[in-house]
Amino acid sequence: MSRHDDRADAGRVRMPADVDAPDKVLYGLTFRQLAILAVAALAFYGVWRALHQVVPAPVLVGAAVVGGGLVFGVAVGRRDGLPLDGWLLAAVRHARAPRALSTTDTTSKTPDWVQAPTTRVMLPAPLKLPADAIDDGGEIRLGAARAAMVATTNVNLALRTGDEQAALVDTFGRWLNSLSTPTQIVVSAQPVDLHSAARSLAHAAMQLPHPALTDAASDHARFLDDLAARKDPLRRQVLIVTGTSAGERGEHTARRRADDTVRALAGLGVTTRALDGPAVTAALAAAADPYRPPRPGGLAAPDTVITSPTPHRRHRHGRSRPT
Repeated sequence: MSRHDDRADAGRVRMPADVDAPDKVLYGLTFRQLAILAVAALAFYGVWRALHQVVPAPVLVGAAVVGGGLVFGVAVGRRDGLPLDGWLLAAVRHARAPRALSTTDTTSKTPDWVQAPTTRVMLPAPLKLPADAIDDGGEIRLGAARAAMVATTNVNLALRTGDEQAALVDTFGRWLNSLSTPTQIVVSAQPVDLHSAARSLAHAAMQLPHPALTDAASDHARFLDDLAARKDPLRRQVLIVTGTSAGERGEHTARRRADDTVRALAGLGVTTRALDGPAVTAALAAAADPYRPPRPGGLAAPDTVITSPTPHRRHRHGRSRPT
């Protein structure tokens, strides 16, 4: 090993991957797991004290073994990266949650002239969203607070040298240390619509000046179409959400922090941009339904006034003139 590698290794600190893992308290179990087992043990002891003179002891012991095994599995088991007890609690909440939600007022009574249904009808529950509005600049109104979004690309540290990696980590660390409000980094996989790209490429191939270029473009369009039919291509999307506190004053504060984030991350060699109103609307719509293909032309912001094309007036001679 060279002297340069020794200096590089001396400045590194080995950090475990599970830094958010809870601490082990006793026998490799966390406090939450010990609490679940302790409550179950007290419950089994209470059942034993109440039924040991009525029910035969082997029956109680067998029930205790089966119940203890189930409780131990719930306490130490995991599914989908979550503790099994939390996963079961989330499943119960999901089963009891209303299936239909509405942004309109659902507490109003039915008028007297409307015939009441004979069977019970499930009414939609009120839909309470944290965001109230999105302005043209891309600021999201969250009650008294504001938020803005920054879209960025990623960087591959494995292809950089040791000095370059240290410089990139130092730049990213300076940006993290400069944060004074809650900031969210969202990394997601979004589907890519290769069919539209293949159609556009095939249409543009017919306008190329040379037959060889036309054949190459058409062949690539067929490759994209076949790839979209056989695979599910995905792209990685990285969004940074900068926000303000509830008591913080000042207009467009979240937008200015988004611009500061763009300037701070420019040293990483990534492409960053602060999203405007339509781009923020499209990002939120994609997060709510990531498997829906993007709409042509994008989505309008919630407060945008949508108008129809200007109608044409037809004159007597059959020619139309815009009004």
